[in-house]
Amino acid sequence: MDCNKIGKLILSLRKEKNMTQKEIADAMNISDKTISKWERGLGCPDVSLLGTLSQILGVNIEKILSGDLNPNDTEGGNMKKFKFYVCSNCGNIASNTGQAEISCCGRRLEPLAARPEDGEHNMKIDEIENDYYITIPHEMSKSHYISFVAYVMYDRVLLVKLYPEQNAEVRFPKMRGGKLYFYCSQHGLWMK
Repeated sequence: MDCNKIGKLILSLRKEKNMTQKEIADAMNISDKTISKWERGLGCPDVSLLGTLSQILGVNIEKILSGDLNPNDTEGGNMKKFKFYVCSNCGNIASNTGQAEISCCGRRLEPLAARPEDGEHNMKIDEIENDYYITIPHEMSKSHYISFVAYVMYDRVLLVKLYPEQNAEVRFPKMRGGKLYFYCSQHGLWMK
């Protein structure tokens, strides 16, 4: 741990939030002299204070401890690099178009790897009016179901959340190109 790097990061994040040392100190129930000491690199925050400091500054604890935010390359988010994440604990769905550290329920999530559909996991697509009507012949019990269906195009994502004990069917407006994805609660991400 480099106290100088940590201090510089705390200082820059505090200024970014337009907060004074006293405001942060009051929110943490410590002295503003302690914040000053950290920012000058004369000491580091105690482990017991890192959670609160992380919330106030809006930065992960590990980033505070490293003293560096390491910004992503400015690619502008490429839809060809679109990734899905699902929390194994609560089922929360997240996505991104570039590099990101995504966590849920206290655990870091890894991007899902999509597999091409197979005999058990496939979708049927019919055209109805100006829509694609998609049905997935799949069990929809509380322990094994399709959680979501997504249509990823070059400039947008349409995602429909599904729930157990309902039919695995969705409608998307017809658009050119793109890929269809669906997520099975037991077998992961599939694509067409």
